[in-house]
Amino acid sequence: MKKFNFRKVLDGLTASSPGSASGTSTCPGGTTGVPAVGVTPRETEVQETLASENFQICKTVRHGFPYQPTALAFDPVQKIVAIGTRTGGVRILGRPGVDCYCQHDSEAAVLHLQFPINEGALVTACADDTLHLWNLRQKRPAILHSLKFNRERITFCHIPFQSKWLYVGTERGNTHVVNIESFILSGYIIMWNKAIELATKTHPGPVVHLSDSPRDEGKMLIGFESGTVVLWDLRTKKPDFRFYYDEAIHSISWHHEGKQFMCSHSDGSLTMWNLKNTAKPFQITFPHAKSQRDGKKPDPCKPILKVEYKTSRSSEPFIIFSGGLSYDKAGRRPSLTIMHGKSITVLEMDHPIVEFLTLCETPYPNEFQEPYAVVVLLEKDFIVVDLTQSHFPIFENPYPMDIHESPVTCTAYFADCPPELIPALYSVGAKHKKQGYSNKEWPVSGGTWTLGTQTYPEIIITGHADGSIKFWDGSAITLEMLYKLKTSKVFEKQKVGEGKQVAEIVEEDPYAIQMISWCPESRILCVTGISAHVILYRFSKHEATTEIVSLEVRLQNDVEDIITPEATENISPYTEPSQPITGSPRNVSPEGIKDSIPCLKVKSRPVRMPQGYQAELVIQLVWVDGEPPQQIASLALNSAYGLVAFGNSNGLAVVDFIQKTVLLSMGTIDLYGSSDPYPRQLRSPRRSKQLTADTFCMRGLSNIYSDSKKRIRTSHQSLSELSDSPVSLELERCKSPTSDNVNGHCTSPTSQPCSTGKRVSATEGAKLNRWGPSRPPFRKVQSAACMEISLPASHTEESRDNSFSRSRSSSVSSIDKESKETITALYFMDSYGRKNDGTLSPCLWVGTSLGVVLVISLNLPSGEEQRQSEPVMVAPSGTVLMLKGAVLTFSSVDCAGGLIHPPYEVWRDPNSMDDNEKPRKRKLVTFSPSSSQDMGDYHFAVICSEKQAKVYSLPSQNCLYAHSITESSFVLRADVVTVCNSVCLACFCANGHIMTLSLPSLRPMLDVNYLPLTDMRIARTFCFTNGGQALFLSSPTEIQRITYSQEMCENLQDMLGELFTPVETPEAQNRGFLKGLFGGSGQTFDREELFGEAAAGKASRSLAQHIPGPGSMEGMKAAAGGVVGDLARARIALDERGQRLGELEERTAAMMGSAESFSKHAHELMLKCKDKKWYQL
Repeated sequence: MKKFNFRKVLDGLTASSPGSASGTSTCPGGTTGVPAVGVTPRETEVQETLASENFQICKTVRHGFPYQPTALAFDPVQKIVAIGTRTGGVRILGRPGVDCYCQHDSEAAVLHLQFPINEGALVTACADDTLHLWNLRQKRPAILHSLKFNRERITFCHIPFQSKWLYVGTERGNTHVVNIESFILSGYIIMWNKAIELATKTHPGPVVHLSDSPRDEGKMLIGFESGTVVLWDLRTKKPDFRFYYDEAIHSISWHHEGKQFMCSHSDGSLTMWNLKNTAKPFQITFPHAKSQRDGKKPDPCKPILKVEYKTSRSSEPFIIFSGGLSYDKAGRRPSLTIMHGKSITVLEMDHPIVEFLTLCETPYPNEFQEPYAVVVLLEKDFIVVDLTQSHFPIFENPYPMDIHESPVTCTAYFADCPPELIPALYSVGAKHKKQGYSNKEWPVSGGTWTLGTQTYPEIIITGHADGSIKFWDGSAITLEMLYKLKTSKVFEKQKVGEGKQVAEIVEEDPYAIQMISWCPESRILCVTGISAHVILYRFSKHEATTEIVSLEVRLQNDVEDIITPEATENISPYTEPSQPITGSPRNVSPEGIKDSIPCLKVKSRPVRMPQGYQAELVIQLVWVDGEPPQQIASLALNSAYGLVAFGNSNGLAVVDFIQKTVLLSMGTIDLYGSSDPYPRQLRSPRRSKQLTADTFCMRGLSNIYSDSKKRIRTSHQSLSELSDSPVSLELERCKSPTSDNVNGHCTSPTSQPCSTGKRVSATEGAKLNRWGPSRPPFRKVQSAACMEISLPASHTEESRDNSFSRSRSSSVSSIDKESKETITALYFMDSYGRKNDGTLSPCLWVGTSLGVVLVISLNLPSGEEQRQSEPVMVAPSGTVLMLKGAVLTFSSVDCAGGLIHPPYEVWRDPNSMDDNEKPRKRKLVTFSPSSSQDMGDYHFAVICSEKQAKVYSLPSQNCLYAHSITESSFVLRADVVTVCNSVCLACFCANGHIMTLSLPSLRPMLDVNYLPLTDMRIARTFCFTNGGQALFLSSPTEIQRITYSQEMCENLQDMLGELFTPVETPEAQNRGFLKGLFGGSGQTFDREELFGEAAAGKASRSLAQHIPGPGSMEGMKAAAGGVVGDLARARIALDERGQRLGELEERTAAMMGSAESFSKHAHELMLKCKDKKWYQL
């Protein structure tokens, strides 16, 4: 345990740096572990318990739907499912809690997946023509072997049941055999020219199907794309039958008796073939074609991509296929067709079908299959259909596969929440769940999972593009949706035919959520939307019918409009209580310039609100002089104060949500008063109109979606109009003390207005001011074009839409005289408003994009009754602190190094209908800094910006520590969190580094280049929380959770589920003597005899390359302890020694052969010399 003494530091230096009379305190950037100039005269000792050994980064679990799925597999004995993706990922799912994510290093698309049934392994075939064998007998699967094909491309894979040999079909039409245990290619090859007739002049095409005959395992059915099907005899190495059809084949499925099979074709037909008649199919059907008279050919249909033919002992067989719909019905959704007897059921899907599998009761292919469900993998969903009920309902999915139901725009993560929160949210959310699901249990029920020892309530909140908010239970590395809230319900719906609303500033998704502020203790929720609106919710267990109070706030940068001091004498930053929003035409001037109009219309009638979160207050920014409101860049809420604050590039607003009044509406410049550290150049209105045609990149980045169809454009002009206008000449410049101009785009989430093009001269500016009455000048509003930052061309299309540059300028001295200073951070806490104050008081700390910190003093009425009626006094205190880069976060630490939680109000139900539960008084909880006789009554303020972090002692406002976090990059997210019962500052930088700094000394504890910022989605959704955890959206559909705590990394093995559980393989049915005698099924077949090296020889080394996997030692460590660990270690040991044992077996066989030969020769010699005398020898 280290002690840090802040006394007698840097002898000869002054105790404080020069500052202005207004109380400004500056602090030069210091090095880690060395206090900055200006230490407190009192002795300050803080014991810090954190060390670098307490931190380690690792991924914990991934939630959501696998992005861009490509392949599907199911183990019918283990009952686990695997899903492959286009980026080389594999998700393995079992019962709830059993969820594992694996990633191929090559990031090549996964084309095929195969489970060796009940073996605890998985074979993957990737687009780079490499086979991989994954060991699933450990909690974190690892690759044991890889086999890289050099000359042929893999098109199909098949593993027969209870076999160690893998059949691999290639694009050239050849079929290879791979030993799964050693992952060595056999010398047995079925060449395409041997499979087809010699008279055939054309190549049969790639192999699209491989399977064993259920009747005889020694016969393999090979399907070629051109329409040729070959039944190959593995023993004689010759084809038994050949089947020819004119249409291309997509899939083949056997009848369980092995006497017939079904093919699906590109013309939408299904053909049935019998082994007794190979000349033509005995049945041809077009399931979805219109029946034609006079023998005409049916109308063309779409290809049937896959068919499965499953039999049942008690009913007609099931024929299940995807595709095959007629072309005449345009716009018809993708479908899955189930043919059962004479009934045909078409299940329409919301998304294209990637793959489907039929789940059957038995894994044996030569028995009645008894199908009971169909697993359907869609492009954006995963469903399971119940086949045991006539109307084919779907199972309720226990996995959080609907995170992306609407694109995620922002996230919030809360660990160690009040324990009663999760049951409360679940109880109100359960009543809104959909009905009509199957009443049977979820069929994917494999693996085991137990609740870990170190669990605490965790809640994840996601905001979405459609204005919805979802609450998730994230405890014990699981994810389950608790409650869904739709914020759009507080606004009037736009009637069909009305067209775009007059004041709307976005073309799509006007309710998209940008920021979330939540107080778990009081259960008050506050959100901001893309249309410059703020909604405040209270939680209630009872329904209510109330009117939603709406306020409108007018924020504008007065400096731009100042001509003379006389023009602003009557302008007051303090506004009267706002009137309800009307949106009446009177707010539009005769010239057509919009003024004082909100972007959305709030419902004015009483609204019935169900139990859960109920809207109490809506605050909207309004249009000012024809300019749309700037989007909100920062938000803060405090339930004890009853205040909510938000800011943007124009200024700051503080609202009292208890009295429903606006307390403060002030421009950023006005907050300084006489303490402004920068000289501001006043401009004429005409000049400001000319030079404000730019776009504002705000801090949350929450309005950029991965889906290109969801691009948000906040201008009243289209982007095409903007590019054609003269103002676009000014859109190339991007000046900010914390930004840089990279490829003509803004690169900072907190940068000042971005613009491109050449600088406009004064004469040109006069010409540009000639706006018509119907086309007002385009002002500083956020545009999607501003956020398109260049990335390397190797990224995908989605990456290009969500790219992010890492180049930033570190200059703070050059202030753009024409730019607006944005409010980037807000924080309520009990603090000292002015330097050397003697008492704590409620304060609002304000951070700006220029690195300036301001403190707003709040004077709250003392009593509860007075709080309901008397006004709250809000005024800038005059305190100004400076940092390098835009301010991101604040926090407060006491003199003992503990985190000071802001005061809060204990939750009480506002709509309690019980007479015994009369409205309780507000119960407030405050946290005072710890004090002692030596230290005095003060605490530390922790401030972090894009470039550096500082710790100030209060009330002296001396900078105790300063640490430069980064010079070449910038911080995207910073949070003060608790780890191992201590406090630290966690930072995520644009260059991919994740760092932690101890508090208050700001010593670096961790600095790892862990997460490259490939797109803006990561920057938009990354957030830290207590307990050493963090999360971000790894893809548009998946949430990745990570931990930076060494303790959690060590306990992670206990928290993860087991993918493999020892299960006995079910026994085969007794087929009876006569059926076994005359049915010809189940013949014994030794594949080792045919495919082993002794019989088939070795494959050419140039054909494929064996690559040992990295999972051997990792598997030993991961599976340590327990019976399962012993089994896993034994399995891995066998895998590692497999090759040597094979060689030993071969040498033993050779020795046995030599011994037999020697014995034979010795016997012949004995017979030859038996009757001869010794002298005759």
